[in-house]
Amino acid sequence: MAQVLAKPFSRSGFVMPSPLHRLSTEGLQRAMSELSLAMSKEDQLLLLEDDDVAAASTTTTLPPISEVVDAKCECCGMSEECTPGYIQCVRERFSGRLICGLCSEAVKEEAEKNGGRKEEALGAHMSACARFNELGRTHPVLCQAEAMREMMRRSSSSRGPRDKCYSSSPRDRKGSCSAFNRGGITRSSSCIPAITKEPFMSEQLPRK
Repeated sequence: MAQVLAKPFSRSGFVMPSPLHRLSTEGLQRAMSELSLAMSKEDQLLLLEDDDVAAASTTTTLPPISEVVDAKCECCGMSEECTPGYIQCVRERFSGRLICGLCSEAVKEEAEKNGGRKEEALGAHMSACARFNELGRTHPVLCQAEAMREMMRRSSSSRGPRDKCYSSSPRDRKGSCSAFNRGGITRSSSCIPAITKEPFMSEQLPRK
């Protein structure tokens, strides 16, 4: 015989929920909240693991730190700290020679003067540095005199034939002025003797 469960009715005719139904709904909500909390914890753990993996991969892919060595310039003799890669690059640019930054700029300027011949510019700069190291450091006065003589030689060679006539020496200037006077318009006779001669002739003439 089928048993009929009595359902509570309200005055408005709305069926009231049973206590069993309320308990099942609360349990479901509690289970869903616990599940979401557990999933959030798992997501956080996964994020932390991903961060650790990314950090580990970053540390493994960093390039190695290059060692710094003391390199001596083959021109001036100065030493500076350089990496092996920089030393190799400089040697490739300057025919296997290791030179410092100042000497490289001097070689560039010398190459611009001689038409871009870098080999000749490098040789000229190396010879100049060798002369300075042999003479300039031990005998600075002689090196200064040599530099002044070189300046005079260059200035005299850069002058033209017209500039050589006008020298700063008084003797040369006198000679140049006399040469200029000889080449210019000369006076054939002076008017001063004729002026002084007329009064003298008037005094010598007999009076009538």
